[in-house]
Amino acid sequence: MLRFLTAGESHGQALVVTVDGMPAGLELDLDALNEQLRRRQGGYGRGRRMAIEADRAEILAGVRHGRTTGAPIALLVRNRDWVNWQQTMYVERDMPDGASGTSRADVTRPRPGHADLAGAIKYGHEDIRDVLERASARETAARVAAGGLARQLLARVGIRIASHVSVIGDVMLPEGRVVSFTEASAIPEDAPLRCVDADVQRRMVAAIDRAREAGDTLGGAFEVIATGVPPGLGSYAQWDRKLDGRLGQALMCIHAIKAVGIGIGPEVALRPGSRVHDEILPPAGTGLPVRPTNNAGGLEGGVTNGEDVRVIGFMKPISTLMTPLRSVDLTTMTPAPAAVERSDVCAVPAAAVVGEAMMGFVLADAFLEKFGGDSIDEIERHYAVTAEQVRRRFSKRATPA
Repeated sequence: MLRFLTAGESHGQALVVTVDGMPAGLELDLDALNEQLRRRQGGYGRGRRMAIEADRAEILAGVRHGRTTGAPIALLVRNRDWVNWQQTMYVERDMPDGASGTSRADVTRPRPGHADLAGAIKYGHEDIRDVLERASARETAARVAAGGLARQLLARVGIRIASHVSVIGDVMLPEGRVVSFTEASAIPEDAPLRCVDADVQRRMVAAIDRAREAGDTLGGAFEVIATGVPPGLGSYAQWDRKLDGRLGQALMCIHAIKAVGIGIGPEVALRPGSRVHDEILPPAGTGLPVRPTNNAGGLEGGVTNGEDVRVIGFMKPISTLMTPLRSVDLTTMTPAPAAVERSDVCAVPAAAVVGEAMMGFVLADAFLEKFGGDSIDEIERHYAVTAEQVRRRFSKRATPA
């Protein structure tokens, strides 16, 4: 089993993540890992925090001489903004001498749409900062670090992942526009919203500008695409092994994601079966049967079918509004505007990068489940043998042209 746990607060000293289950012998590219962290910080509509942080992962354990050892991997992502928050976020019972920053007042006015109120009730906190610091999307930097490791494992067996933004507010790609993996992976990293259509992207930027001027926020949607995924990952035999369910949970747990679609997603409810299900045609050569469409998003019955895996995340607008919504002060239970924390206007492109990380981690776990071994060499041998068996199975049955 491949798994990870994170810890850390938004304005604490650092984020930490422990990744367990990585095979031995995988050569890691730390620069490539940090590039994923950099990507998470980009995108038009991000707040001032991104100008402060310059995320880099430090590997503390589980790697020696650039290669994984098979032991748990520990990573650290420092918060540069900690220097401004020591008087508010110190760990000790009493504020240590020389603590920097300023001491901020308790947060008592929950934000609608955030974990503030529910978390304060659940854990009995009077100061909502004890909730919002951990519930902050800052935590996703640790997930991207974990997903970056999984991504490098997948790359060894030819699985690649990309994403693109398809919706910001009421601006979206034309109906029926299918974005290929090649298109998504070719989007320049400095594109403001990582949208494949330049005209749509300009209108998205304008929509974000209008929301910023109004003190409002915008959500949207993104699609994550994985190519090179072999058939047979996941299982239809038990509910908790269905890969589409595992992918759905992985994306739904990203901050502000309120719905997930696979393939054409909600469209399946609006079309007849003849326009939903992907027909199966004889192989063009000696490979697997081919599909003229991929409405299923590469998954049937909870199992990958060899097509690209496509998952859509639908993100609500961020909860912190510069023109705050109505709330109550929990100390007096009287009406009050919701608290205002430093925040973004729109973070859909960043959420897409987190979506890539989470998809990568789930696919890596499913890959190890099927082709597992203790070392990367052993895993590659198992995969090669299975792939050859599948090739022979179908090539000997193929009818010559």
